[in-house]
Amino acid sequence: MAKSQIKWNLRAFRELRLEPGVIDDLGERADAIADAAGPGYEASTFEGKNRGRASVITANANARRDNARNQTLIRSLDAGR
Repeated sequence: MAKSQIKWNLRAFRELRLEPGVIDDLGERADAIADAAGPGYEASTFEGKNRGRASVITANANARRDNARNQTLIRSLDAGR
């Protein structure tokens, strides 16, 4: 039996990860997580060299304290599914 070989088109993967629709979806997911976490959490998206990225951060001291005590960001991840 001959071995199968797959040749990945890495350029196509990179282009797909940079599609505006993909970046919009990342933004919607990050916004949903920030909303689930509550006030004091902010979502942002940006386009990197090879892919779009999204993040949710604590925007003030109260949110940082809340996240440290309650693991709020981790508990809010399901909202991004």
